[in-house]
Amino acid sequence: MTEYWYNVNTHEVEEDALSDWSQLIGPYKTREEAEHALEKVRARNEAWDKGEED
Repeated sequence: MTEYWYNVNTHEVEEDALSDWSQLIGPYKTREEAEHALEKVRARNEAWDKGEED
């Protein structure tokens, strides 16, 4: 099964983790989920800053 990763350096989605792990967020089940990885990270960081739990 294909996994999708978001590369924080290139801002592109990769199939099956082609880059170094330090550059990737994931894995995600779909390309669309990976495309929105930074939005999810920002939302979780904001919730964490406010003391909320996911």
